[in-house]
Amino acid sequence: MNEPARLTGKRALVTGGGRGIGAAIARRLAAEGAAVAVNYLANAPSAEALVRELTDKGYQAAAFRADVADRAQTVDLVARVVAEYGGLDILASNAGVEHFGALESITDTDFDRVFRINVAGQLFATQAAVAAMKSGGRIVLTSSISARIAVYGHTLYAASKAAVSAMALNLAPELAERGIAINAIAPGGTATDMAAEVGMLYIPPALRDVPAEAVIRSMNAIGRLAEPEEIAAVAAFLLSPDASYITGATIDASGGM
Repeated sequence: MNEPARLTGKRALVTGGGRGIGAAIARRLAAEGAAVAVNYLANAPSAEALVRELTDKGYQAAAFRADVADRAQTVDLVARVVAEYGGLDILASNAGVEHFGALESITDTDFDRVFRINVAGQLFATQAAVAAMKSGGRIVLTSSISARIAVYGHTLYAASKAAVSAMALNLAPELAERGIAINAIAPGGTATDMAAEVGMLYIPPALRDVPAEAVIRSMNAIGRLAEPEEIAAVAAFLLSPDASYITGATIDASGGM
C-alpha cells in the first residue's frame, strides 16, 4: 500500500461491511488511518470477527447493526456512529442484494425488496450521512457493471444498479455546494461468497456447459475475477483526497469486461 495514512483522522461508515467487498473496504479504510464503523444486518459473528481483526492490529473499529432498507434504522445508525466517533467524514454504501429471474417471474415482493435495499437503502444512507458531514465529506455508492451489460435474467438487479449510478451523477452538483463529493464504483465479477452462490447465473445459458474459467477469460480482458481487495482499492481512492476533482462518476472495476 503506497499511502497508508491518506485517511488519518477520518471517520468512516461502511454499510454491508461484515463480509465480501464491504469487509475489504473496511480493512482498507482502517489501514489507511480511518476509524471504521462496520454495519451489518444478519451476520453478527462475521462483523464482530472483522472488528476484532482490525482492533487487534491497532485500528479503530466497531460493529453497528442496522437494516439500511429501513430509513429510520439508517438515521439511527448514522447517529450512533457520530456518537461513537464524534462525527462522520466518509460513507461507503455497500449493502445490497442480488436477484436473478425471468421477466414473468418478477413479483411485487421481488421489486420492493431489490429496490428497497439497493436503491432506497443507498439513497437514505446518503441522506443521513450528508446531514452529519461537513465540507470535505466523501461518499461512494455501489453500482455494478451489470448496469451496462446484458445478463440473462438479471433485469431487476441491473435496473437497481443503474439507478445508483444515476443517483451519484445527479447528487453531485447538489452535494458539491456543501463541499461533499459523491461517486459510485461498478464492480465486475468478484471472488466473494455471493459470487460463489450465483456466479454461474452470469454465464449465458448457451455457455453453461463450458468450463467457467474459460467463459470468464473470454468475457474479461484480465481473464479472472477480481479479488475484493482490488475493488476496495478503487473505493479507497475515491474516498481519499487523491480523488479531489472527481464527483458524479461511476468507476468501472471490471477487469475490462
